[in-house]
Amino acid sequence: MLGYYPVMATSIALQVAVGKSSSSTKTKSRSLLAACLTHALHDGYTDGLYAFLPVWQTQFGLSYAALAVVRALYYGTMGGLQIPADHVLRGASPRAALILSTLVASAGLLIMALPLGFAGLCVGLLVAGIGSSIQHPRGSMLVTDSYGEASRRPLGIYNFSGDLGKAVLPAIVALLLPVLAWRPVLGMMAMLGVALSVALLPLAPAAPVSRTGTEAPDGGHDRHGFGILTVIGALDTATRMGYLLFLPFLVHARGGGSPTVGIALALLFIGGAFGKATCGWLGERLGVVGTVMLTEAVTAMLITATLFTSLTPTLVLLPLLGIVLNGTSSVLYGTVPELSNGDTGRAFAIFYTSVIGSGGLAPIIYGTIADHSSRTVGLLASAATAALIVPLILMLRPHLRSSVVLPERSA
Repeated sequence: MLGYYPVMATSIALQVAVGKSSSSTKTKSRSLLAACLTHALHDGYTDGLYAFLPVWQTQFGLSYAALAVVRALYYGTMGGLQIPADHVLRGASPRAALILSTLVASAGLLIMALPLGFAGLCVGLLVAGIGSSIQHPRGSMLVTDSYGEASRRPLGIYNFSGDLGKAVLPAIVALLLPVLAWRPVLGMMAMLGVALSVALLPLAPAAPVSRTGTEAPDGGHDRHGFGILTVIGALDTATRMGYLLFLPFLVHARGGGSPTVGIALALLFIGGAFGKATCGWLGERLGVVGTVMLTEAVTAMLITATLFTSLTPTLVLLPLLGIVLNGTSSVLYGTVPELSNGDTGRAFAIFYTSVIGSGGLAPIIYGTIADHSSRTVGLLASAATAALIVPLILMLRPHLRSSVVLPERSA
């Protein structure tokens, strides 16, 4: 029941995007579904842990700093092992890699659910982080190998599926915690991972997927272009995390209470999910450069606008801001294969490491800026970060094979 809604929503998205045609298309669809379901579950695990932090604080008598360290055990392990996990498992089949990642993450949650005290909690977080570190590069690689040069939109759907997991699983966990003890809830989450591992058996390919389309051409300028893309991805994530840091305080300053903060976050995340589902499509029409310039410029303007609006107009702007704030990442992820210099799996691992690292460091940097000036300056710094991406994306143009990527035509 925990995973019913993400599965249904992801399946509907896949049916709309992929449709029904040849057996080859059905194989691609199954591979995309396998990657998306795994992504939804693991991202749901990642954000679902936030719901347990107040419980653990009370249970183990932790300070806020200690809670941050506890969270870093999972988040840091997941981010830091992206590249080693890709290197170790690049010879494994997609089925083996996705099932292994899910079973290891589920085992970590199960260790946390056992009555092993605080040490067991920490060990479980480390194990779960190891499992989730496998999923991102291997899932992205499965989608890229299956669709080749037409992978931009499927990668956008893959990216969107993670937001579904982030939206649904933490909400269900938050509803269950007042009814059940936290250990049984973790146990249920672990069993959901085991169930998904079984479901992946008929979905994920049992052998490495033959690459569809042509490989990215080798050349030093591709490596330089990938470096620019990675910086842009880090700055895009920094903008998002910076705004999320200050949004609750912004709402309180406008007279909103805690329920209004929840509504504001929900509006932003709903817009973000929609943005991830649509900006990949927009990238096919406007091209990478045009789409990113548009989304980042609008992001900077809307962040600045929310500094001068009252509560109700701010809430109205948040879904629009969410679209551009989150949607850019779909275009960036979809560009990784083109600039991967032939080693797409390692490229995805590096890109995810950069993005996850930026997500961890950005709130600290923006928070420090606000501490030494004001919240308004901190928010303007996040808007300036989005604006900085505009000239950077222009630097990326010479490294792209084409400014507009046309969708694959069915036979």
